[in-house]
Amino acid sequence: VQLQASGGGLVQPGGSLRLSCAASGFTLDYYAIGWFRQAPGKEREGVSCISSSDGSAFYRDSVKGRFTISRDNAKNTVALQMNSLKPEDTAVYYCAAGGPGCSPHEYDYWGQGTQVTVSS
Repeated sequence: VQLQASGGGLVQPGGSLRLSCAASGFTLDYYAIGWFRQAPGKEREGVSCISSSDGSAFYRDSVKGRFTISRDNAKNTVALQMNSLKPEDTAVYYCAAGGPGCSPHEYDYWGQGTQVTVSS
């Protein structure tokens, strides 16, 4: 069972990145999938999560209207489209499988993380 997060990088404020989470060894559509982030000195927090049942999504307030989570069950991937990025979005981003909510303690399977840096 593995999750692989990719797509991070360095981007200027106002820019966009698309993160992807790919699974191997299991089928993502049986799980809620979440994107979490952790900045230096801060706790890991839920950014956006998508349910396994009806595809409903949760977004933390600070990313609403800027980030969009989506799942492609045929490709066994979940993406996080991040637009209008801000310096405060800088963190290591992780994808995880579990749920049903969007708190880190509810998730059992974690990817390795991808660094997102928003800076001019």
